Amino acid sequence: MPIPRAAQTQRRTRIQEEKEEQILEAALDVFSQNGFKGATIDQIAEVAGMSKPNLLYYFRTKEAMHRALIERVLDTWLDPLRAFDAEGNPESEIRSYIRRKLEMARDYPRESRLFANEVLRGAPLIEDELKGPLKQLVDEKAEVIRAWAKAGKIAKCDPYHLIFSIWSTTQHYADFDVQVRAVLGQEKDGDGRFEDAARFLEQLFMGGLSIRA
Repeated sequence: MPIPRAAQTQRRTRIQEEKEEQILEAALDVFSQNGFKGATIDQIAEVAGMSKPNLLYYFRTKEAMHRALIERVLDTWLDPLRAFDAEGNPESEIRSYIRRKLEMARDYPRESRLFANEVLRGAPLIEDELKGPLKQLVDEKAEVIRAWAKAGKIAKCDPYHLIFSIWSTTQHYADFDVQVRAVLGQEKDGDGRFEDAARFLEQLFMGGLSIRA
């Protein structure tokens, strides 16, 4: 369960909601750059442009801010997988999933690094979610992939490792963006690198999943 926020028993005003968002935006910057252990409330207050006592009125602890962000990120991260349609064309569904995951790597790099840091430290805040809702969703979509393979629509494969591979290859462009841009060079430093990545990953995965005579 989330750690209670300060003033949670009161009906929050629009200004209070805006302040919370301001704090969470600042916390996202600090956590994604410094990790949970390296981040401090003082740093977050400075980035948010408010005093430490004012910040603590909304979130009593560093853990409360971190948990709020992690739960939000996990929910956002699962949206593309939820959209995986069993009734859809397998090639279209997998291509769409790859592209949506790359779009998230492009548009939410801070969130990606925050989630990666949480998992690397043993996922203490979201272990229940990983073993519960996340596992249930992946189990459900694994059955969809198995059904496609059984129907001869794609090659037989381990559905879990297919999903893991899509996660790792797409999230690489967020978590290791500095490395990617350094290797590609300035001429490929723009958002076009995500389109190049999408075309390659589609070729990679769809080539491996195609039914060959």
